[in-house]
Amino acid sequence: MSDVTRILSAIEHGDPHAAEQLLPLVYDELRKLAAQKLVQEKPGQTLEATALVHEAYLRLVGDQQFANRHHFFAAAAQAMRRILVESARRKQIMPRVELEGLEPAVKADDQRLLQLHDALEQLAGTEPMAAKVVEARVFAGLSMEETAAALGLSRATAYREWTFARAWLATALANNFEKN
Repeated sequence: MSDVTRILSAIEHGDPHAAEQLLPLVYDELRKLAAQKLVQEKPGQTLEATALVHEAYLRLVGDQQFANRHHFFAAAAQAMRRILVESARRKQIMPRVELEGLEPAVKADDQRLLQLHDALEQLAGTEPMAAKVVEARVFAGLSMEETAAALGLSRATAYREWTFARAWLATALANNFEKN
């Protein structure tokens, strides 16, 4: 059992000091994930990796319970996605929408991020696992192996879900672009 899994278990069992032990263990890894995404961001980006990590961590260490380290990082991907979407909605900037690839989401302009979020919500309604794979890959920057481990999938299944989700989302985003 990893230290992170042990501490998550202690948090679940009500240890008041366990949350204090968790942040130092996961902070660097979360910061690296956020920094990888934001390093390619255009100049003037108001959301920084540190702020993204802190906000995600604050959302994670509450009433939520995590089965293990992988579950925690999958939840972190989802939290980062929500933060980015909320930030984009607050700005409500309507720049030109590019329909190239899905990665990285953090590099996308606000309107594209909102469109991706809406399409991902639709996908989650019919194919929830495919949506979770996209969250892990696009919003947390996890590799295919890390995504598979975080979601308890084989690498082949994670890859199939990723391939399906990318095609589905590309179509949904293209249709959304045509409507606007």
